Amino acid sequence: MRSLPHRILEYAEALPEATPICPGALLHLGSRGAVDQALSRFAREGKLMRICQGVYMRPVETPFGRRAPGLDKVAAELAMLWGETIVPGGASAANVLGLTTQVPVQLVYLTSGPNRRLQLGAHTVHLRHAPRWQLAAPHSVAGVVIRALAWMGPEEVADGLKCIVPRLSCEEFDKLARARAIMPAWMAEPVSALMVHA
Repeated sequence: MRSLPHRILEYAEALPEATPICPGALLHLGSRGAVDQALSRFAREGKLMRICQGVYMRPVETPFGRRAPGLDKVAAELAMLWGETIVPGGASAANVLGLTTQVPVQLVYLTSGPNRRLQLGAHTVHLRHAPRWQLAAPHSVAGVVIRALAWMGPEEVADGLKCIVPRLSCEEFDKLARARAIMPAWMAEPVSALMVHA
């Protein structure tokens, strides 16, 4: 019969990129203590990556060696695992929209869950708890706009909207407009003003 570490590694290698591997999901293979020990050993050897407490992932094999799974895939998988919304932070959103050329120094994602720190190889990713309005329209351009404006702040929101809104599709503008119900007044008011002229 194959050893527990061998069976865990076989299980991990069959998983798609960024699939979380948690000790509790491996208890059909062995006891909790033995599973924990095997996972820790694999993390030390580089066969698995310890992303955060209790969550491991398989590194991606490339012609140039092993690398961490893609960050967006990791965020999507962890969001499903934890039942949370996880989206790129405001500085990244502003950069994607061309509102700033500043590249964020820290990798920050916003979450509906608690603050956490993820380790993806050499990169540390900060998950920061955010209010509900900053997580609105999570997988759409409108949501990216909301997070970029939140990062820019009340002083720059009107200028930001002038720059972004002409590039939005009608559908994305509608999503932005619908989110006004949960936005703070300093953001909801300039969005409402744009609707008058739309």
